[in-house]
Amino acid sequence: MSVSRRSAVGLGVLVLLSGVVAVGRWYEKQSPAVDQAAGNTVVNVTNGGDRGPGTLREALFIAAAAKGSATISIQVARITVQTALPPLVNPHGVSVVAHPSGAQIDAHALPAGPVFDIAGPNTSIEGLHISNCPGAAILLRAVRFRLRATTIESCDVGVEAAENASDTLLEDNHFMKNKVAMRFGAAGHNTVVDKNEFANDKEAALWAVRSGSDVSGDPINVHDNRFSEEHTGIVAGNIPILVEHNEFFNSQEAAVHLVGAGAVIRGNRISGGAGMGVVVENVRSAIVDNNEIDGLAAYGVMVRGSANALVRGNRIHNTGYGLAFVLGDAKSPSTAVENTIIETKFNGIDVIGDSPVLRKNQVLRPHALALHVDGFTPPGGQKVEAKPFLDDNTFDKGGWTPAAAGATAAASPAAAAAPGAASPHPAQ
Repeated sequence: MSVSRRSAVGLGVLVLLSGVVAVGRWYEKQSPAVDQAAGNTVVNVTNGGDRGPGTLREALFIAAAAKGSATISIQVARITVQTALPPLVNPHGVSVVAHPSGAQIDAHALPAGPVFDIAGPNTSIEGLHISNCPGAAILLRAVRFRLRATTIESCDVGVEAAENASDTLLEDNHFMKNKVAMRFGAAGHNTVVDKNEFANDKEAALWAVRSGSDVSGDPINVHDNRFSEEHTGIVAGNIPILVEHNEFFNSQEAAVHLVGAGAVIRGNRISGGAGMGVVVENVRSAIVDNNEIDGLAAYGVMVRGSANALVRGNRIHNTGYGLAFVLGDAKSPSTAVENTIIETKFNGIDVIGDSPVLRKNQVLRPHALALHVDGFTPPGGQKVEAKPFLDDNTFDKGGWTPAAAGATAAASPAAAAAPGAASPHPAQ
């Protein structure tokens, strides 16, 4: 072989090797950076595509196979998810963190299913913005999950918590324009919803409903959250729940709607809106205590078809109506005690076909009747008499006014509600 030919071959080999090295370096940059320090695998997401080197999908596979805990650090501004991601199953725990905070995961192209399927314990998600999910943004079916500083927007369900979920902490998040922001299949042990903001969710911000009663476990602890412009803030049925120190503004149907058993609604601020403050429907032993309710078009608190409900120490002012008791259980009457009702546009307290205990309540300056009491006769049925037990109440302008009060009494919407509006059904 001549010298010139050998030189040409050598030059060709050199060019080929240089190309291989360049491709290798490019692939290395695109692949997730994996750090095995201190028993924790750190995987960096550097590619916002649906699949391939450096994507969230690849990072989830690496985290699933890690021998210890794993951290997925999302370092791109936007990720587009088009097909189902693998579930998070690492038994040692996985943390998904956005650097910087606010990285968006757009799921509009995902045909179905959740964006994140949390199937392993000790998982946390922080700092993401998940949007446009046809299903759930997060499906939770494991213990010890934490969601923090995350925005979930325009999804069918924000967080879907299965019955086996427990030790769940959802804090400092933003939920907006979802069908349902959070949905719980059971209470779970040590479940906390704390300092979140909910706005403009189409059906409910928080939905905790099951067909059978589940009042033996720990309640879902919902405290210090803000609910704005919701259709219904909270719907709770047959799942124990403690709703405490929250703010509700301008709910369309109700700030809180209770069915079944196991609820305590305490120390909340409910203000504005076309609907009611708290609806207690077909409930046994609910407590509505020490809430401030103002500016509603309808009732501050309506107790309908219920037994042993306690409405105590609430402050209701500048609403359409104050309290209503409709077709309750005469053998286990509900009680209203030490409530203060000021300047309702219409009646202070309506009692329709019910016999509650009314003790030490004050109805001050109502624009219609302080107390309106009336029986209820269903179509083709027998009249149900109303016989409230009255003890040491203060009623301005009219006192206990029987059904014969005429046109003003007939204006009460509680009678129209008496036949029993349908209880809420789980969102589909």
